[in-house]
Amino acid sequence: MSKVSAQGVGLVSAQRARFDQPLELRSGAVLPGFDLVYETYGTLNADASNAILVCHALSGHHHVAGYTDADNVERTLGWWDNIVGPGRPLDTGRFFIVGLNNLGGCHGSTGPKSINPATGKPWGADFPMVAVVDWVHAQAKLADHLGIRQWAAVMGGSLGGMQALRWTITFPERVRHAIVIAAAPNLTAENIAFNDVARQAILTDPDFHGGHYYEHGTHPWRGLRLARMLGHITYLAEDQMAEKFGRKRRPEAGSYGFDVEFEVESYLHYQGDKFAGYFDANTYLLMTRALDYFDPARVAGGDLAAALAAARAKFLVVAFSSDWRFSPDRSREIVNALVHNGQDVAYAEIESEHGHDSFLMDEPHYHAIVDTYLKRIEL
Repeated sequence: MSKVSAQGVGLVSAQRARFDQPLELRSGAVLPGFDLVYETYGTLNADASNAILVCHALSGHHHVAGYTDADNVERTLGWWDNIVGPGRPLDTGRFFIVGLNNLGGCHGSTGPKSINPATGKPWGADFPMVAVVDWVHAQAKLADHLGIRQWAAVMGGSLGGMQALRWTITFPERVRHAIVIAAAPNLTAENIAFNDVARQAILTDPDFHGGHYYEHGTHPWRGLRLARMLGHITYLAEDQMAEKFGRKRRPEAGSYGFDVEFEVESYLHYQGDKFAGYFDANTYLLMTRALDYFDPARVAGGDLAAALAAARAKFLVVAFSSDWRFSPDRSREIVNALVHNGQDVAYAEIESEHGHDSFLMDEPHYHAIVDTYLKRIEL
């Protein structure tokens, strides 16, 4: 639950929901019960018509907004805090916001670090492969647990936007609006290639131990660090990197060697070190593979319009001009499919210099568009 403050939703704490019924996954594997960790912001109204589900991206989690430590507010702010709170687009005075850590995650929900009841040891590499549709089924169980029959909106950026899209196909009657931000209907070969190189960095780390590194008391820190460094390059825009770093060297840089000399190298090393310090390598493998497998049009012979035909939701699709990981062209594929079907869709393409990470930024034009759209939702 959250306690509202003038600066946002204030101090928050996570909650845990336990589901003892087995969950059959897209792969055919069965998960024998699971936990989901989640946070909520705002108040659910009497008829539960004001709930919005926020789906996280690759490295996200349940802590969407607010802070978890009053003595370290900035360090413990949620990953999308700038958009959630009183008077913000996700207005907690009007909406009940739910954020969760997906299955396979490493922030409290059942995942590779959890204990496998069959062995009494951490699941590790034995944790079953999860697909986006599996997350949606688990999220639907959380909605039932919270007494939410239908979401006012499901939204997210990047992989979170893909989950919002999947919701409209899998549970069309349970979503009134879908807000799909910086996403795509599937991954290009280039994106799959980036993911594979990142996974290989982890899989070939000597400390990986076939995914059972917990039992060995190790952590594939080097591989996870490299994976994040590669991924981070793809989240930034070329012009942004040129302006921020250019060819600037660190003041203490030497010459003619392989030490960190350029500012961009220092930045990537910092990002890699930080990420490897709190994220789990097995979770990274699962999340990137779920991205690779996401392709709702596949069962419709590659026809995205046919795949989306059952959706009843109204859509807002948002793309960013400098995002080359999930370019505006990919968002327009979604829009064109919906237009082909005569479905209700609004599209916004935002000028931004922040690349794929734009959806996380406090961009006034972007926030104004999301805010205007959400204000039109009838409760």
